[in-house]
Amino acid sequence: MSSTETTAPRQHASTGPAGPVLAEPSHAERVRTLLALAQVATLSTQSRKHPGYPFGSLMPFATDEAGRAIFLISNMAMHTQNLKGDPRCSLFVGQAASGEDVLGAARATIVGNAEPVPAEEVASVRAIYLARHPGSSYWVDFADFGFFRLEPIDLYYVGGFGVMGWVQAEDYRRSGPDPLSEAAPGILAHMNADHVDSMILLARVHSGLDASEATMTSVDRLGFTLRLKTSEGMKGTRINFLREVTDARQTRTVLVEMVRQAK
Repeated sequence: MSSTETTAPRQHASTGPAGPVLAEPSHAERVRTLLALAQVATLSTQSRKHPGYPFGSLMPFATDEAGRAIFLISNMAMHTQNLKGDPRCSLFVGQAASGEDVLGAARATIVGNAEPVPAEEVASVRAIYLARHPGSSYWVDFADFGFFRLEPIDLYYVGGFGVMGWVQAEDYRRSGPDPLSEAAPGILAHMNADHVDSMILLARVHSGLDASEATMTSVDRLGFTLRLKTSEGMKGTRINFLREVTDARQTRTVLVEMVRQAK
């Protein structure tokens, strides 16, 4: 199981009453989760034409079992030429966001070296990449295309307002995606569409916050975060589950139990 960390309420930019420090997935696990869900990122390489300046490119990617990003790139591409001259680069991955919540969305920057995948590993890397990007099967075997892999040396995570920190590469490698990562969008959509009253109740009982509106903004194996509209303005809070969950069914069971207890 992935590691956890205890973080002070200020990391959620919460403005409600101070409460106990709650166990949460580590930043390393959150970055692994972010990369496991994303398919496209921004790759910044060292410009050959303008030395010292970064060159940004839109980059589809997949991740291997160690969380390393894999790229299928053409020899003609400017970023490929840059990497062949200097493998140092960074990959920026952002959570999908819209409206006023753009800066509240999770994102991460992976700093490292991107180099060609050794010949003996191409077959396994090819399978991983095509599983994520099946449309690439039309050009994956073209002679001018090849696989590169980004080996992280450091990572920086931003989970929203006030939530940020460096992640050591070894901690990242040892972590894994949150088990709710694929189910989370469905859970959030369901709760926000059908159970606003229940979230308002949970916020009052668990966080001491009286709200007229509530939105679940994230959920993981240990708990969830809420954005609340109160008489004193918008506030945020984290509420932990009664026990760890691993899938949508368990999440529903625990939430129903928590609401019943709160009543």
